[in-house]
Amino acid sequence: MSGEIERYERFRQDLKAAGIRLTGPRKVILRVLAEADDHPDAHALFLRASAIDAAVSLSTVYRTLKLLEERGAIQRHAFADGRSRFENNDVEHHDHLIDLDTGAVIEFRSEKIERLQAEIAAELGYDIIRHKLELYGRRRPKN
Repeated sequence: MSGEIERYERFRQDLKAAGIRLTGPRKVILRVLAEADDHPDAHALFLRASAIDAAVSLSTVYRTLKLLEERGAIQRHAFADGRSRFENNDVEHHDHLIDLDTGAVIEFRSEKIERLQAEIAAELGYDIIRHKLELYGRRRPKN
């Protein structure tokens, strides 16, 4: 099974376990979200889903996102642009660099940063349970 199909099935099972009826529009929303490889906001998901099925409503998108977030299937990010963006929660830990000019969200992972964070926490007498690192920047001009 491909990652998108597995993700879709997990979303479907999460909603089913919560007693949520899986309507046609909701299935389309789950499929679009399962296929997302970016960090879309609710409106972007609505546009993608409604292009497939005109019966999809923005309110159904919001309700579905809220349910999936509550079940831990997706993660909501509130980057500096003020929009809540969503990401599938089955990906390996990573951090984000947000381009202030384009709004692009670049995922990265740095073992150096991970080690440094653990060292700092240990020096302060803490173990890191979870963390989130967001860097905001602008692309340097090319010479």
